[in-house]
Amino acid sequence: MRIGLLTSGGDCPGLNAVIRSAVLHGIKSYGDEFVGFKDGWRGLIEADYLELSRHDVRGLSRVGGTILGTSRTHPYNHPGGGPENMIRQLERHGVDAVIALGGEGTLAGAKRLADEGLPVVGVPKTIDNDLDATDYTFGFDTAISIATDAMDRLRTTGESHHRCMVAEVMGRHAGWIALHSGMAAGAHAILIPEKRVTMDRVCEWVEQVHSRGRSPLVVVAEGFIPEGAEEALAGKGTESSGRPRLGGIGEWVAARVEEHTGIETRNTTLGHIQRGGNPTGFDRVLATRFGIKALDLVHEEAWGFMASLSGTEIVKVDLTAALTGLKTVPMQRYEEAQVLFGR
Repeated sequence: MRIGLLTSGGDCPGLNAVIRSAVLHGIKSYGDEFVGFKDGWRGLIEADYLELSRHDVRGLSRVGGTILGTSRTHPYNHPGGGPENMIRQLERHGVDAVIALGGEGTLAGAKRLADEGLPVVGVPKTIDNDLDATDYTFGFDTAISIATDAMDRLRTTGESHHRCMVAEVMGRHAGWIALHSGMAAGAHAILIPEKRVTMDRVCEWVEQVHSRGRSPLVVVAEGFIPEGAEEALAGKGTESSGRPRLGGIGEWVAARVEEHTGIETRNTTLGHIQRGGNPTGFDRVLATRFGIKALDLVHEEAWGFMASLSGTEIVKVDLTAALTGLKTVPMQRYEEAQVLFGR
């Protein structure tokens, strides 16, 4: 078979590891040929691709980002998009199937295209770990490691100056990064989109810690909505996709804490640092296993399915199961962490 791969949506550590394992497995186990469509769905729609050989994927498992490039091109709304044109492009260039690596938006497009006749399987990725039907997505562990290291550093400088430190991390609708990195770093308050908290309560936690001579650490997800507010803070315009560009809640929280407690407070926004760099060992292994499974799904002609992690096993899951809703932080997980706040 001649198989095309594409990476769509936000970049993520581990994408190259998927590409590497799929190509090597396909060549060695099935005698397949591979092409890589550039910049997500755009490359497929416009037949903009490159050939992928064993040499091209050599050593990729440790490399962050994606050698194929990515974009948020909509598979239907982009000029020339839609299943009919895509199927014609595949036939014209002798491509038998597509492996689409992406998050919720990408997989939703892949499912719709599969239902309309495009031979496509999916690989789930997002640093936010908010995709349903898989226990973990690659990129999440890397983001946690990066954020935890940054918070460890914030705590040492905070202790030196007796300041409260605020760390803003990614997480538009789900607070997994904030929860895991905050717990790992020993944060004294963690603020996530799933849980409304008053600033009075946050300040109480901060004051409890400061009164013991410690430097409080507050971790806040970018999508956190304080009690009494209507929506997440988005003072940076909109993305090309039309979504509000979140960010700034860390500065807002820091200002409120300093105003209400009198404790000098500083904010650090980690931003895209969380998505960059080389993947952790865990993410390299998970991404590699996803790539192998996705290639097997292609040979099963399991169109509209994706690779998924269930416990320690990589299994086949209908894309529909991943699109029923976001996987958000359960309240029992938040309450588990909240036991350690303040005090």
